[in-house]
Amino acid sequence: MRYISTRGQQANQSFSEILLGGLAADGGLYLPEKYPQVTKEQLDAWRGLSYAELAYEVLSLYCDDIPKEDLKALIKKTYTAEVYCNGRAEDRAEDITPIHWLGDEGGARLGLLSLSNGPTLAFKDMAMQLLGNLFEYTLNKQGQELNILGATSGDTGSAAEYAMRGKKGVRVFMLSPKGKMSAFQVAQMYSLQDENIYNIAIEGVFDDAQDIVKAVSNDHAYKAKHKIGTVNSINWARVVAQVVYYFQGYLLATKTSSEKVSFCVPSGNFGNVCAGHIARMMGLPIEKLVVATNENDVLDEFFRTGVYRARQSSETFHTTSPSMDISKASNFERFIYDLLGRDAARTAQMFKDVETKGGFDLSKDPAYSTIPQYGFVSGKSTHANRLDTIRDIHAKYKVVIDTHTADGVKVARENLQAHVPMLVLETALPIKFAETTQEALGQPADRPAAFVGIEDKPQKVTVMKASADQVKAFVAEHTGL
Repeated sequence: MRYISTRGQQANQSFSEILLGGLAADGGLYLPEKYPQVTKEQLDAWRGLSYAELAYEVLSLYCDDIPKEDLKALIKKTYTAEVYCNGRAEDRAEDITPIHWLGDEGGARLGLLSLSNGPTLAFKDMAMQLLGNLFEYTLNKQGQELNILGATSGDTGSAAEYAMRGKKGVRVFMLSPKGKMSAFQVAQMYSLQDENIYNIAIEGVFDDAQDIVKAVSNDHAYKAKHKIGTVNSINWARVVAQVVYYFQGYLLATKTSSEKVSFCVPSGNFGNVCAGHIARMMGLPIEKLVVATNENDVLDEFFRTGVYRARQSSETFHTTSPSMDISKASNFERFIYDLLGRDAARTAQMFKDVETKGGFDLSKDPAYSTIPQYGFVSGKSTHANRLDTIRDIHAKYKVVIDTHTADGVKVARENLQAHVPMLVLETALPIKFAETTQEALGQPADRPAAFVGIEDKPQKVTVMKASADQVKAFVAEHTGL
């Protein structure tokens, strides 16, 4: 399997070659030259596999330059019941991501694909834990070190830090927007005292932090000298690891591979739902991919109108589903590349227009009319909507969901089809957004024992202006390179 850039100037790379770098040298994102196809016969043969076994079957299609036994061992080490011990695997522990069926609504089964059983209680553990093991394995093979520079709007940061803490040859420099995350999210990250973990609170919003990561990644001389890598979902390994749970969800929700399933995905940076797009392109029988946004509705606006209009920092809403407070979806480029027939020149121009003009308009382009062929629909949720949804799900099903999952459930309900199961991808446990759970239900969210009193622990963080130069200087100072 070889990889190409969405902007066309860098091609024929292997999985291991793109693993550590993140962005391509031309500023584009990596995708495989073609998506491997999975037949219905293969799907049926995969029924009954443990999550680790299924992950190997899917990931081995994309990662053929790591010896099979090594890859199998890395995956087995990652997806164990001991690692994913936080919760609600009411079926088999080895399923890792069980379905929690809520009920029948409008003739459709509505369920939650439970993705918050990992060490930081959020779906991003599913990819990040594997990424940590892949990084350590590859760096050891190459005798190298890696300095990870990332940006988080909430859950990516803690998932990355918990996955990388103590890993040999790895340092993490994580940027987060000062004062824009929940108290629990802040405590999960800033309370870590590991020597290889550095938290930087940026005076701005998530998009400012993400822009800094991209600016550093595009400074090729600095990136090479300081061995900069990324764990944000611009990293292909992050995205492909998430493809697995679409296959898992589908197999758990169906009895035969002639059936279809829809997925609703709370989305800000388009990474998680991009993995669903890839699964569908591989042949997984997905009926709809429902993109659920919050008040920061850049993606919903595009799917409804064909206009992609990135917001300025001053236009970004600070909401009660903060991990989706993103106004420039960095992974969206991968879908646009496919939508435009893999025309790298047009894709490059579109995203140049995002930087110079604030967006692009495909409303009159023939490509926009083909979006239904990709299964995408979208919707939006507000603070009032998510409070109502949290209350309703609790009243009807005695289940407490987090704010982002509530956005997903609200939009999923607007897109149900009779006899087609709808799985909402659970985002996190409610404790990560305890303030809103309290507001909605008048009671606190359950807290796993491992996180009792985490907000009271000493915190280690450096506050910094939204300046790529200041971040570069900080990284250089703490790596000695």
